[in-house]
Amino acid sequence: MRLGSIPMKADLIVKNIGQLVTCASPAGPKRHESMCDVGVVENGAIAVIGGRFAAVGLEREVLAGYSSKHHFNAEGKAVVPGLVDPHTHIVYAGDRLNEFELKIKGAAYLEILGAGGGIISTVKNTRAATEDQLVELGRERLDKMLECGTTTAEIKTGYGLDLESELKMLRVIERLDREHAIDIVPTFLAAHTIPPEFKGDPDGYVDLICGEMLLAAWNWYRDSHFAAKGKPFFCDVFTEQNAFDGAQTEKILDTARSLGFGLKAHVDQFTNLGGSRLAIEKGAASIDHLDAISDEEIELLAASDTVGIVIPTENFSGAKAKFADARKMIDAGCAIAISTDYNPGSAPCPSQPMAMAIACRYQKLLPSEVLNAATINAAYAVGLGSTHGSIEVGKRADLLVCDSQDYRQLAYEFGAGFRGSVITAESFDQSL
Repeated sequence: MRLGSIPMKADLIVKNIGQLVTCASPAGPKRHESMCDVGVVENGAIAVIGGRFAAVGLEREVLAGYSSKHHFNAEGKAVVPGLVDPHTHIVYAGDRLNEFELKIKGAAYLEILGAGGGIISTVKNTRAATEDQLVELGRERLDKMLECGTTTAEIKTGYGLDLESELKMLRVIERLDREHAIDIVPTFLAAHTIPPEFKGDPDGYVDLICGEMLLAAWNWYRDSHFAAKGKPFFCDVFTEQNAFDGAQTEKILDTARSLGFGLKAHVDQFTNLGGSRLAIEKGAASIDHLDAISDEEIELLAASDTVGIVIPTENFSGAKAKFADARKMIDAGCAIAISTDYNPGSAPCPSQPMAMAIACRYQKLLPSEVLNAATINAAYAVGLGSTHGSIEVGKRADLLVCDSQDYRQLAYEFGAGFRGSVITAESFDQSL
């Protein structure tokens, strides 16, 4: 702006930011050494117009160029992007408290799943719930996530496992996106496990997914507000024992891609079935879990545009000694994101800061790396890297004003909700 010119009118100015942490990465997700660079601007300010960042930089420059009736004084604290959770299962009914006790006693996840528990028990409750009931339950979980600093989230179906129930879940996800401050990306996960009515006939269920369910889901998406807003729509597959093998996964992903879906895959959570290689070769936006990924597949991931999502909360909840080797993956050049996997069974955790804290301690990531993994890289993992996940001009105005002068406090302290103020594009401050 030229000296002496009239400042532009902004909807909001956030000023007196001691540590403005942008996580900017316009060229793509962060890798290698850039994972340690969170783009800190000392003594910064931000101007917001129309729910987008209009100016980001030194306070003296932003205030010289913009004025507003609405100011938020950060009081010298750190400001970071709103957190992005790229893998959640929060639309469901019922709970899995009995299984929680079984796991404490030593029962394995795949053992519980094979006996008709796990996902199947949630499917029964979710099928029986009304759309309104699922919306209310989903809203309560999104509220918890927002309190922990998450402003963008992916939500999967996968607790219906029949056409009617899966479409019901999609309608619920759309209603939640319309009604809640958290921005949502939908994912179709009919291939979560084999439903009871297809027990003993997994190929028959795969045929149903590929012959009917995917097309119906895509037709729903074309008429949804997600398509009108230009939001992506993903298809996911759980490639694992007692779920879907490599050939079934390939058939589902190929069918989904032919219809226009973006691709995701749950892979290498317990056993390596070659799912990471397959999904990378299919051009998946992300591959998720990666506890059992091979060194060769890590090299493939590093050379690809696919983001690897690690989920330390699931390992923590399962009291596992082994975690996905995120340190090795980052050092190899992989683009790595972090998620809570918020779900009723293996990861009942709404908190991205908790996932970040665990990753620092058990996966040996630095606070800078986990913040990039939970913001800009997570945004790229859900197809929103150009509009979400960092504080850059033109992007969606979601940010956190921390209750600390140092952003590293987010991962250093754990066990409480986010302390500070959450500002979203829909609502300037959820905590005022």
